[in-house]
Amino acid sequence: MTEKKTGADGGANRRAYGRVVAKFGTNLLTAGTDQLDIETMTELVRQVAALRERGVDVIVVTSGSIAAGRHRLAGSKYETSRQVLASVGQSHLMHIYDGLFAAHDLVAAQTLLTRRDLADRVGYLNARNTLLALLDLGAVPVVNENDAVALDEIEDVRIGDNDNLSALVTNLIDADLLAILTDTGGLHTADPRREPDAELISLVEAITPEVEALADDASTPHGVGGMITKLQAAKLAIAGGADVVIAGGHEGNLLERLVGGEPAGTLFRSSADRVESRKRWMLAGLAARGKIVVDAGAAEALTARGKSLLPAGVREVSGSFDRGDTVPIYDQDGHRFAIGITNYGRGDAERICGMRSDRIAEVLGHEYGEELVHRNNLVLL
Repeated sequence: MTEKKTGADGGANRRAYGRVVAKFGTNLLTAGTDQLDIETMTELVRQVAALRERGVDVIVVTSGSIAAGRHRLAGSKYETSRQVLASVGQSHLMHIYDGLFAAHDLVAAQTLLTRRDLADRVGYLNARNTLLALLDLGAVPVVNENDAVALDEIEDVRIGDNDNLSALVTNLIDADLLAILTDTGGLHTADPRREPDAELISLVEAITPEVEALADDASTPHGVGGMITKLQAAKLAIAGGADVVIAGGHEGNLLERLVGGEPAGTLFRSSADRVESRKRWMLAGLAARGKIVVDAGAAEALTARGKSLLPAGVREVSGSFDRGDTVPIYDQDGHRFAIGITNYGRGDAERICGMRSDRIAEVLGHEYGEELVHRNNLVLL
């Protein structure tokens, strides 16, 4: 399941990485201080430029705007919100990136996203087309969550952390590799900041409850995400067909080494086939509503035999959802294992729950198909 020997993978089984998403966390960009560390940012940009010189597409997902805003407003006598800090800091952050990339004759293209931008199918495609067009032009998209408008109080707006944002972007643009660069070096058997003898886990074959239990989500002085959010991001990206590496961003030439197949940090290798764009959007789950719980037989039919979800296998529906909505699917142990576009809204689904499909028209007076969720509109997690 996992290997603890550094370099156990050896890079031999890694595929060619022609498109990379590189996520730079706040603690990396600030070197643990209360302001952006220009030396660290300069080296990271140099590595991105080196990959572009080799013909590799790179998108940067960056944190740091709030830390930059906090530093620039340090002398203010007024209490400032997260949104205010982001507004002040984002322009400063991009000014630095713009100058650093310009030194390598590269154009940095700011892209700010929220959950709402990606939850809508049209918005998702617009974001995808914009990022791909920027790559075609030779620019380096620099993506951040739009914290100035992404309020914590509005659940359908905020993504919440840049780890998960980086996984969403990875699926959005069909990247081959998501490199989450941290200040801790990867997933360990314990928190290395507290236990110096903790061992690095170099390879994770599957993100199981055992692996998730290793994650330490202790809050950090400046960042938002902990190791738990990084595992969430890894799970989403590998389900979409990309490899994921969590590694120490201060290691020399890290991005170049990863693309070259050298082992570093913790590798999560994807065994999933490439997922078409529409299913990647479903996989993101940003527009998901409600809940469907199925019995063991239905769960086995969906996961092992590639079948559609029929009403007969449904044990419970809850929450609010309409026909055509994306709804998560759970087994009876409470594990979410799939997500799909439903043919029936909550009211109709409740009425046909547990029934044979040949009774749908009789019970409802209409029929939109014998499946609650057709297999073509379903993605396994």
